[in-house]
This record gives sequence, C-alpha cells and structure tokens, in this order.
Amino acid sequence: MSARLRVLYSVEGFTDIRFVAGLSEIADLTMLVARRPYEESGLKARVAAAGLKLRVVEVGGGRLRYQAASLAPLWRLAREADVVLAQEVLRGALNANLVGLARRVPVVTYLGVSPLEYFRCREARGRLGPVRARVGEAAIRTLMTVNGRLATRCLAMGSYLRDVAAAYCPRTAIGLYYGVDTGTFRPAEPAERLELRRRRDLPEDRFLVFLSSRISHEKDPETVLRATALARRRGLDAVLLNLGGGYAEFLALARGMGLGDVDRWVMGRPAAHPVTEVADYFRAADVMALASLAEGAAFSTLEALACGTPVVATAVGGMATELPGYARLVPRRDAEAMAEQLLWVASHGEEARAQALRGRAHVTRAWSREKAFADLLAVLEEVAREGR
Repeated sequence: MSARLRVLYSVEGFTDIRFVAGLSEIADLTMLVARRPYEESGLKARVAAAGLKLRVVEVGGGRLRYQAASLAPLWRLAREADVVLAQEVLRGALNANLVGLARRVPVVTYLGVSPLEYFRCREARGRLGPVRARVGEAAIRTLMTVNGRLATRCLAMGSYLRDVAAAYCPRTAIGLYYGVDTGTFRPAEPAERLELRRRRDLPEDRFLVFLSSRISHEKDPETVLRATALARRRGLDAVLLNLGGGYAEFLALARGMGLGDVDRWVMGRPAAHPVTEVADYFRAADVMALASLAEGAAFSTLEALACGTPVVATAVGGMATELPGYARLVPRRDAEAMAEQLLWVASHGEEARAQALRGRAHVTRAWSREKAFADLLAVLEEVAREGR
C-alpha cells in the first residue's frame, strides 16, 4: 500500500510499551484504551516518556462501564481507520467486531493467552466455585465463537495459541507480538555479568535464579520456590529473584510456605522497565526458571534464551511447543524435577550455556522484533486491501 496504514488499536486491559512502540513505527496509530489499566500499568507514563507518535483516546470506568462507553469512540474512530486491531478475543474484541462489521472496516483480533485454560486455573486455585466456573467457561466459549466468526483475521502468539484460536476462527495465523530485541537481549561474558550484578545490586558470588513473571492465577511460583529450596538443601548456594508487579505478594508467599530462612535467599523487586532495564537481569542470571499451570507464549523464556541464559520451565502450553531442545523442561508442579534441573545447570555450566545459545539462534531466526513487526504489517496491509 502506498499510503501509511491507519490502524486503530483497541485495548481493553494491559498491553506492552514494546508493542505500542512497534505499531507506531509501522502505522499511523490511534489507540483506544481503558483509562485505569492504562495509567496503573505505567503504560501512559512510558508512552509519554518515549515520545511516541500516536493518538490515545482514553475511556473511563470499570469493566462493564468500559464495555458500553467504548462503543461511541469505536464508532467514531473506526471510520478513520483502514483496519482495527483488537486485543484478545473476548469482550473488548466483541465491540470492535460489531463496530467493524457495521462500518465495513476489517478487524484483526490478537490472541496472547489461552482464555479457557487461564480461566480454569482460577478454579484449580480455589478462587471460583463450580457454578461460577461453568458459567464463566460458557461465556468465554460464546465470545470466542462469535468473535472468531466476525473477525477478518485472528493472530495468535506462536504455534500453540494458533491452534487454540483456529478452533474458533478458521482465518488464524501466527503473530509474534513485539518479538525479541536480540540487540538488547544478548549474551554477557563473565566479566560483564559480574558488572551487571554490581550495577543492579545483585549477589556477586551466588547462583542467581531469576523468575521474571507477574504472580497471577496461571503461574506457579510455589514450584519455583520449592525447587530452589530443595537445590539449596543439596548444597547449591542459590538465591531466587522475582521481578514483577506482584513482587510483594511473591515475598509474602515465600514467607508463608515454611521453607526456612527465606529472607536470606528470596528477593523481590518491582517490575523493571522492559526496554531499558529488564535485559540486565536476564543477562546477569545463572538460570531463568518459570513454572506455570498454563502458558501461552512465555516471552520471558525467549528473552532469557536470547541472552544465552539457561532456562528451566514447565512443559505446558507454548513452552512445551516452543522450547524443546533449547530449555530444560519439567512436568507440571514437579518441584523435585525442577530442583534436579537447577542443579544440572549449576554443575554443567558450559553445556547449559551452549544449549541456551542454540535457543538464541532459534529466537533470532523465528522471534526477532524485526520479523514480528514486518509480519504484522504484512497481515494488516493484506486485510486492509481485502476490506477495500
């Protein structure tokens, strides 16, 4: 297409500054957001600090109010767009699809998690009773079915989520979200790793296990904590660091699990800036560990591999699909198996790093930032041409 593509990005919840920045580079971007998560996540401040060229329209209110209040700006803004990009495939996407249908503007939905699997994790953790769980599942299936039929195209992060989405939307393709900036996420030599630890006030001479994840219902921080405790009992002087918005919850969880003197080996810090800071922690770590009950694409594992940092992860969802051969995979909720792999990485450092570097080659080839946005632009331009 000769003119710069006009994209309306409809965001019901949270999105990443790296995706917003990339979109603003490839398109004339307008973003429709829910005001509360836009501010509370820090995205509003990051957009302002980055000086991105885009227009942002904020809609106030909670979930139900946003559902109703977003229709009017969607109707107005869709008229100016070549294509509407809708985050996820549930309530927010329904509004985008209905407006797109009425306005005859193509709509692309973007699946970043497996909604049913993530929802079921709430029940598995006892946060939902059986009646609410069944009602919720029925609502999710209905929304996925309707949005799958209405959407012009559905993009899903990675092959695992592509298969999830394809059951509801036959016009599904793989998307890579914001990809991995392999120039920023790159291996560090031993001397540089030591300097990074000093810069970020991390232990210089202990085995650093990095858990880069928010603490939510689909994650399994308990298994990482138990595995690290087991590895310590077997002689590994390990320290476990969680970086994320729920770090205080993580610390409270560790103190309540009866694992010993956790204040000596468990650390928690607020989420670091994803562009300027977080790569330092991946590059400084000895191993990245992630346990989950369900998982979509697990970008943090790909970022770790891009840094040549060994990864130990649960063989579920997108991690089971994307990481074989590049990471040490363990069964779901198996702290013993995870502890064994942490000990293996500690005692086979060169072999573990070599495996991770093979993972870096895979990430560079299949998940790079450049490929992610080139592929996304190609899809958006294609559906815009079809819409015309």
